[in-house]
Amino acid sequence: MIHEELYKTIFTRRSIRKYDMTPLPEQKLQEIKNFADNTKKLVPGIKCEICFLDKENVKNIFPIKAPHYISIYSEKKEGYLMNVGFMLQQVDLFLSANNLVSCWLGIAKPSKEVPTSNNDMEFVIMLAFGNTHEKLHRADTSEFKRKGISEITSITGADELLEAARLAPSASNSQPWYFSGDQNEIIISREKLSFLKAPIFNRINQIDMGIALCHLWLSIEHQGKTAYFDYTKSNAPKGYEFMLKVKVGGGKSC
Repeated sequence: MIHEELYKTIFTRRSIRKYDMTPLPEQKLQEIKNFADNTKKLVPGIKCEICFLDKENVKNIFPIKAPHYISIYSEKKEGYLMNVGFMLQQVDLFLSANNLVSCWLGIAKPSKEVPTSNNDMEFVIMLAFGNTHEKLHRADTSEFKRKGISEITSITGADELLEAARLAPSASNSQPWYFSGDQNEIIISREKLSFLKAPIFNRINQIDMGIALCHLWLSIEHQGKTAYFDYTKSNAPKGYEFMLKVKVGGGKSC
């Protein structure tokens, strides 16, 4: 049932940058922590750790201040940035489903070293969250500013399946994803970056791909099917690079 709630939230979620600075009750924070500790991983073999911080322990050059922050740490292994995006987007949707608001912070960092259980982990990215006095949710999908479905896929008849991925948030709304193949084996590719953009967007766009994959996984589950993630290389469309394949089948997700 929780996955269905997350899926429904995709179509109304908003990024919020202005927060009520009143801290959330400890019981609510514990509920969020419990969910965060049990998110599904895109790459099960990568060790990750999620930490909760208050405003005194965060450095951010942008004027976005929230009562609470989630920072995520990870081993540096192949696919770790996509894995982080995949995991933390589940938390982002969980917050929205529970009438809380959030915002991805690509530049913010912890103001001091946060102890983790594994010294090989590095800080990856942060999510601000809390309450707001602004509107919590979008009225409908017309409020999203996103590419049209024909701009992100060549798969015939997959509009309903890929709509959730189309609505995924991304840094500077860059929407770097493309879906090819067919409805049974979807090839996910990332837009190749120019020499000028690569230093700025290469890292964050890989996290964005994980966010879109989270939405795609939830969409597949919503249709009563199963997402199997396959890293066997396939050809990507011109101007894109291969990231992974999603095979769609039946039974439990793995």
